[in-house]
This record gives sequence, structure tokens and C-alpha cells, in this order.
Amino acid sequence: MIPVTSGRADDANVHNRNYLDNILVEMRIIDAVKPDLTTEFFGKKYASPINLAAVSHLNKVLPDKSRKPMQEKVQAAKNQNLLNWIGMESNHDYAEIVKNSGDTVRIVKPFAEHEDIINELRFAQDLGAVAVGMDIDHVPGEDGKYDVVDGINLGPISFSDLRRYAHTTNLPFVAKGVLSVQDALKAKDAGASAIVVSHHHGRLPFGVPPLKMLPAIKEALADSDMTIFVDGSLMTGYDVYKAMAMGADGVLVGRAILSELLEAGQKATEEKIKKLNEQLSQMMLYTGIPNTKSFDSSVLHF
Repeated sequence: MIPVTSGRADDANVHNRNYLDNILVEMRIIDAVKPDLTTEFFGKKYASPINLAAVSHLNKVLPDKSRKPMQEKVQAAKNQNLLNWIGMESNHDYAEIVKNSGDTVRIVKPFAEHEDIINELRFAQDLGAVAVGMDIDHVPGEDGKYDVVDGINLGPISFSDLRRYAHTTNLPFVAKGVLSVQDALKAKDAGASAIVVSHHHGRLPFGVPPLKMLPAIKEALADSDMTIFVDGSLMTGYDVYKAMAMGADGVLVGRAILSELLEAGQKATEEKIKKLNEQLSQMMLYTGIPNTKSFDSSVLHF
């Protein structure tokens, strides 16, 4: 349940890590002050630009079935005032996971049966989600056909399909898995309120690092109100800083907290979140960035 890279050239995560590690940061200390990490998404304020990524099925993987890692993640996010994302779960399981939760974004798969998509999006709205969305990058499977997940057939997403999903509820809609200017513009035109620049932990062989695509996508969407999230091998607060400096409005972290979550639970997850925020704050203070609206890409060197 904690993905690792194969080390091969076709593993996009190898390139993610290399790209991140080759971005260096200059120091701008004079006039720097302790930064404010408060960030707004979908009209609500959170303690940090860090979001907990849309993982799924974690309640089924541990030998100790009395533990519920999905609920532990929900509570960690709530206690730390972060926006929590949830991936593929049945409506029944989703309802159990978000009971007494904080703010949630529900991400669904591109099911071949379109009405199942509509049903899950509306179910999330009824349970108080702050936004909904779809893993648009989950269309292809490894056999070159449409993917199958948990025995459920997935299918293609046309522009008209995406536009229908984006207007299915009154909630902001997120297209997750955008890795090109082309898809970013299509998502905008379809009515999406946000995108996640991502290749879903390397689903695309030889995938370009999301951060490498981020500046061009940011420029293409400059005249819109779209929120741009990014993920991809963001393991530390220093990685988060680089993503924010390159134009992200927020980031999703998954693998960065999975070890703590699965091995030790909610408290350890909260401690890891605090560490990520400390590292982000440290880099902001080193570079004279007072808040999350003030990032400056000129501080980065490649």
C-alpha cells in the first residue's frame, strides 16, 4: 500500500524525484518574517496549503481489522485543519469514513457506467463534501485497454462527459490527473473549478514531472479563477515549498504520510503533518516569503 519506484527509466517517479532534487533555492533573509501558512480553498480557510491526498481502501489492508486508517486520516486532517481528499470507496464505506469528519473532497473513478459516477458525486454532495472530482488519468489500464479497478470497468472521458460531471452538483469540480496545457484548458472549458497537476504516482510511463509542467499550465490558466493543486513525490515540506514557488495554489501529499498512518495511526500522522509544515515555514522564512500568496519562482535555480 506504500508505492515504491521501480528505478527503471519508464517509472515517472524516478524523474519526479530527480527533478525535485535538482531545484536549488537562494536565500533572502533581510526583512524576512515568520510566515503565515493559512490558505483558502473553495471559499474556506485552512492551516496550510498542504492537503491530504485521495487515498482509498486503507481500511482493508491491515491485519488488525479493528483499526480504520481512513478514519484516522480524516481525524488527523480535521485536528490539523487541513483539507482531506478521499479516493475510490463505495458510497456505504465513504459515508462511514466521513462521519464526524472535517472538510472533504471526494474523487471518483471514470466508471464505464456513467450513472454510477453521477450517483457518487451527488452522494458526496448530500454528505457535505466541499468539492468533488474525478481521476481523469485512470482511463488506461496496463494492458492498453480501459482500466478495471476492484472488478469495476472504467471507460473513456469525452469533453462532453467531463462537462456533464462538472455540472452534476452545486459543488466545485476537480479534474485530477492533468499533465498538459491541453487537458488543463479542456477542464476549464468543461466547467472545472480546480485541477490537480499529476500523473497519479507514475501511471504514465516516462511521464514528465508534474512540477515541470506546472508553470506552463499556470500561465495558460492565468485569466481564470481555477485553483491549481499539484502532487507527485512531494515527501517533505521542502518539496512543498518548491511546488508552491512554481505556481501551485496547494499541494496533495500521500506517500509522505502513509508510513506514519499505516504503521502508527492518527497521532503519528499529525506529527508528520506538523513536521511538513515546519519545513515549509522554514524555507519560507529563509526566502522572505511572508504568506502563501507571496511565493516567487525567481528564488529557484535549476
